[in-house]
Amino acid sequence: MTRRKSKGIYILPNLLTSISLFSGFYAIVASVNMKFTYAAYAIFVSGIFDMLDGRVARMTGSTSRFGVEFDSLSDVIAFGVAPGLLVYMWALKGYGRFGWLAAFLFVACGALRLARFNVQVDNAQKKNFLGLPIPAAAATIAGSVLFYAWLGYPDGIKTVFMPILIYILALLMVSDIRYYSFKDMTFFRGRPFRSTVAAILSLVIIFIEPEVTLFIGTSMYVLSGPVYTLLVKKKVIIENVSLSKENQAEQGGRL
Repeated sequence: MTRRKSKGIYILPNLLTSISLFSGFYAIVASVNMKFTYAAYAIFVSGIFDMLDGRVARMTGSTSRFGVEFDSLSDVIAFGVAPGLLVYMWALKGYGRFGWLAAFLFVACGALRLARFNVQVDNAQKKNFLGLPIPAAAATIAGSVLFYAWLGYPDGIKTVFMPILIYILALLMVSDIRYYSFKDMTFFRGRPFRSTVAAILSLVIIFIEPEVTLFIGTSMYVLSGPVYTLLVKKKVIIENVSLSKENQAEQGGRL
């Protein structure tokens, strides 16, 4: 019984990863068939299962090197190739070579981001990610597609806005800007009732206007990294200045 249970536990997180991979592959198929909103929603579904597989593995104590590698390969397809093809077919195809090279840059930077994370995973801080996580970058593209469809803007605007966004997201993924990881669950564990109420309210808000709320949520997370990094640097500068003043005051007192 123990052996069967152990195998079942190890199968569950890998099954969730497989569902995430399936959703990413469906997003690729939908993009080829010009069903861009379907592709965008599929990327968000992939992101949900990508969050679940790691948490289930940690909760059940079934983390493994195989699971980590499988998850990374799945992420390259679901959050690299899928959104890269989506944005190319949706907004960049008219640029020709420049369009597919911009989409490739997004995929390449996402793969580099994953490789750096895997190398630094043992030494990384649990509260922060170094660089924009590739699922968040993919969700930003998907959210932009949904929001644009909701607004009903003409096609000319997206061909100007999306190349800029692609380069920004690509550079943020390989940058040294830190993003909150949401892996520290101590706040939620200490307040289970309030956390449940907050989760229900969040779902209600999302389902009222998913095209708007998903776009706003992903955009705010992308912006949170530079803001957080600037605040941390400002705090460090203030602490260094105050420490320098204290040292000068001590030296003056000795003289």
